Amino acid sequence: MSGTAAGISWPEPLTLSAGRECAERYQDWSANAFVTADIESLLTDRSTFVDQLLQQLWQQFELASSDLALLAIGGYGRGTLHPGSDIDLLFLHQAPLNAETSEAITQFIQLLWDLRFDVGHSVRTISECMEEAEAEVSVATSLLEHRLLCGNADLAQQLRQQVHHQLPWSSRAFYQAKLAEQQERHQHYHGTSYNLEPNVKSSPGGLRDIQTIGWIAKRHFRTQNDRSLVQYGYITASELLELREYQEFLWRIRFALHLEAGKKEDRLLFDYQPGVAARMGYGEPGKRAVEAMMKDYFNAVVGVSELNAMLLQFFEQAILGREDRTSCENLNQNFQLIGRTIAARYEGVFEQPHQILEFFLVIAQHPDITHIQAHTIRLLRNARRQMEQPLSDHPVCRELFMQILRHPNGCGSAFTFMHKHKILAHYLPQWQQIVGQMQFDLFHAYTVDEHTFRLVRNLYRYQDPEFNQDFPLCAELVSKMAKPELLYLAGIFHDIAKGRGGDHSELGEQDARNFGFLHGLDEADTDLIAWLVRQHLLMSVTAQKRDIHDPEVVREFAAVVNTQQRLDYLYCLTVADIRATNSSLWNNWKATLLENLYQITSQFLQQSKPSPAREMRQRIHEHQSHAMGLLLSAGYQAREVQELWGRFTADYFLRHQPEQIAWHSQHILGVRDDEQLPLILLGDENNQGTTELFIYHLEHEYLFAAVAAVLDSQGLSIHDAQILATRDGYVMDTFVVLLDNGEPLTNARHIESLKQQLHDVLRQRERVPGGQRRLPRRLRNFSVPTRVEFVAERHHRRSAFELTALDRPGLVARVAKVLQELDLNILTAKITTVGEQAEDLFIVATRRNEALDEQQRQQVKSRIIEALDSTQETT
Repeated sequence: MSGTAAGISWPEPLTLSAGRECAERYQDWSANAFVTADIESLLTDRSTFVDQLLQQLWQQFELASSDLALLAIGGYGRGTLHPGSDIDLLFLHQAPLNAETSEAITQFIQLLWDLRFDVGHSVRTISECMEEAEAEVSVATSLLEHRLLCGNADLAQQLRQQVHHQLPWSSRAFYQAKLAEQQERHQHYHGTSYNLEPNVKSSPGGLRDIQTIGWIAKRHFRTQNDRSLVQYGYITASELLELREYQEFLWRIRFALHLEAGKKEDRLLFDYQPGVAARMGYGEPGKRAVEAMMKDYFNAVVGVSELNAMLLQFFEQAILGREDRTSCENLNQNFQLIGRTIAARYEGVFEQPHQILEFFLVIAQHPDITHIQAHTIRLLRNARRQMEQPLSDHPVCRELFMQILRHPNGCGSAFTFMHKHKILAHYLPQWQQIVGQMQFDLFHAYTVDEHTFRLVRNLYRYQDPEFNQDFPLCAELVSKMAKPELLYLAGIFHDIAKGRGGDHSELGEQDARNFGFLHGLDEADTDLIAWLVRQHLLMSVTAQKRDIHDPEVVREFAAVVNTQQRLDYLYCLTVADIRATNSSLWNNWKATLLENLYQITSQFLQQSKPSPAREMRQRIHEHQSHAMGLLLSAGYQAREVQELWGRFTADYFLRHQPEQIAWHSQHILGVRDDEQLPLILLGDENNQGTTELFIYHLEHEYLFAAVAAVLDSQGLSIHDAQILATRDGYVMDTFVVLLDNGEPLTNARHIESLKQQLHDVLRQRERVPGGQRRLPRRLRNFSVPTRVEFVAERHHRRSAFELTALDRPGLVARVAKVLQELDLNILTAKITTVGEQAEDLFIVATRRNEALDEQQRQQVKSRIIEALDSTQETT
């Protein structure tokens, strides 16, 4: 029997051990050949290699004498196979099978399984095939791509005729079923191609979207050749070539992925991305190679998505006759509205560059437009290809671009279509550089261009009644802005310099200034946009990493912001930015931190001669007054409340809201003796969408470390902690905690379990938990150097240090244990997770309530780094 390009033939007769050895040799050959070989040749060669195996087994199991036909169906039926692909087989018969033939088929399939092939098979007559096809569109689809491997050719031809002429799915029904199937599949991936770990086959823009086009064409044109799309005018030759180039690129990624995983695996997981990038020729495994590969991947899937949407619309018009000309309305001399679809009125509609921007301005002016006609998309794509310079080089285009941004609906559908069809990249040269740019981390869930688009969409939604109720403060501020387009421009430029080297905020600031000059913006407007770009991280960093209850922190922040206008714009930009970075990042805790910082700073800026000390005293007085009102209305006496509060420090009233103070006070007043301690409260009295854990106890050595260990064992993460002492030997510790999935703790059984364990540990009836939870799979692919840096601390009796490390379960508990071993107290902890990286702030003091000396600082550094790095190695 002749071999394949590998020169490897199956041994005759085939035994299990010899067959496995042959399959392994072929796998090694294909892995080596992958470096230089044409991918389509590799796929067809593997299919031929498996064909030869099946044809040999057909003889070996004496099935040739039966009246059977063996057919390849599904992906294997297309004659292309990836290293881990399924081998889908159909045993087609006419007469009932006898016991001997049935047993031979069973042994045939068993040997394939023993050879470690992933085989799916069915044994059916032609009528059974058609019945199954009628019941399941997936079966009908697989039959469209069947091919004869061996056996009864006449029987196979009968099936081909049936499928060709009598498939129980009409073109209309088949199209609708495949479209629904694609929509459902896209929904599974949240409708976006931009996933950290995309599925090369099934994600939007993946191989399945290309196959969907082919399946519909095969059913409608009754052909096996995708060139029929060109022949019937559905796609141009250049578009077909483009689609094939995307397909070959995705094939190469999938092939490399199967080799890297050693099995069928279509998810481009972090575990495999470095190895796949290396096999694809992007250089040595590492972050840079992965980011380069993913940039090409995302460009490919966006291109597939555009062609897929265009072709499906052509199919819809041809198969369903959906283009209703009776509702045609001329919008201007260039464009018309057909239903809710905008369409060009003539072929040369985009011959002049400014007509492209005019097109999107028309979309902004007609918010009922939801689609662009497929032929108009083709004209737009052709115009895109012919551009020799950026659209922003043309003065008329610049004027139209600003009109779009200034239009109330400009950053709605118009901006969405400009992003989707790559017009932003052809308007701003800097945008072109961020298209498809991925960052190999767990923080940025989207490419830079997709993140920026989502940020601008979030800003736009502040004006949309459907969404603005979720962010009432942002909606209120934007509604009062005289020039909201400045906010949109700050959003467009905030990350536009990423990937160029250097500080992207500084480089982006210069880009924004150049844009303002080029587009004739006045100096004040340009300054505001440039400042927002330069400082777009300021508010999130301050809220999440600094103690916003410290008036000095607020004073420093206000000094940088300087004006109420800047504060309003920066707050809206920051909320939109965090929400557009990663869907798991945003929660009510972050929302509350940012809003609190906004309100405190706004009050500070409104004072003529602000004094941090006076501001602090005023806030304490306001908190006490409000809390006293709540307690009096609940039936408590002012005298007993004042007596209790006399034991508390000013810091306590500064750092807690009135609702929290009232909640704590009610329960502490109910404690009659120390035997009832510890008092453990769990709730959300501050309506922050988190779980607050409050512990009131006798002064307890290393309470923080014990509580942190218990919380970790219960699957909870600490986001904030305040450790305060009363004037008479008690502690009042407040922890803000969330479940690992970012949700608050609401399960009653879990709450009781946590309370009981805390009570037992703090009463020393149970040992402090010491087990280490396993590192999540995603985190195992990242390495973050552990760094401990001491920073300036306003209080001379305290020391503050910032910890940067790989995030992992039990991180805070581990740090707390080290500090306990060094005989140090934790006073405050601010826990911030940025993707795979923890960026935490700890404020500590010695047992004698003093700051750390230089020797103690060095001890803290070395011991924490040693403890965390050893933990990283073992998990």
